[in-house]
Amino acid sequence: QRNHRQQHEQKCKKRAAELRDEILFQQPENSCYGDCPICCLPLPPKRRKKVLQTCCSTVICDGCCYANKLRKGMNDIKCPFCRHPLPATTAEAKANQMKRIEVNDPVAIRQMGADCCKKMKFDTAFQYLTKAAELGDIVAHYLLSVMHKNGEVGEKDEIKRVYHLEEAAIGGHPEARYELGMIEFGIGMERMDRAIKHWMIGANLGDEQS
Repeated sequence: QRNHRQQHEQKCKKRAAELRDEILFQQPENSCYGDCPICCLPLPPKRRKKVLQTCCSTVICDGCCYANKLRKGMNDIKCPFCRHPLPATTAEAKANQMKRIEVNDPVAIRQMGADCCKKMKFDTAFQYLTKAAELGDIVAHYLLSVMHKNGEVGEKDEIKRVYHLEEAAIGGHPEARYELGMIEFGIGMERMDRAIKHWMIGANLGDEQS
């Protein structure tokens, strides 16, 4: 009976890995960044080409933000999505962010975690990013993978890093796809087909490195 149980466990693990791969290697319809809600064009992966509105946690492409400034003038700028007046100071932006965090907005929570990382407050950052990931934020999974890679939450943990990379990749994170491909590439030629699959999906999502 013990031998039968061991064989059964091996088959279960093999089937679980196959099901995981089926989910992992599906091509997402869009990247995790989605579309600009104003012009409906895909948001670029590069952070400098889009703007996070702290009033509603909506990401607007740089072009629509610039057009909004030209149309409204510099003295009466409002969020092009929710029409809330844009913050005039860093303190106002932070107050907007805290309001969004209080209502469990995953984007605002993730952004707070990212800000804490920049300030080297890794324990606090980990708490925010974990909560954002639990609420379904894909970028939070990617940032958690970076923390585990660098050992910013204890010792370096490759298993947890790969888990968060896979969760981010499934959600359409282009950079996560590229990194998973590099991990498979580093294992050896026997994993090259998996690496190529990751890079092809990443390229379709707009990742230049892939």
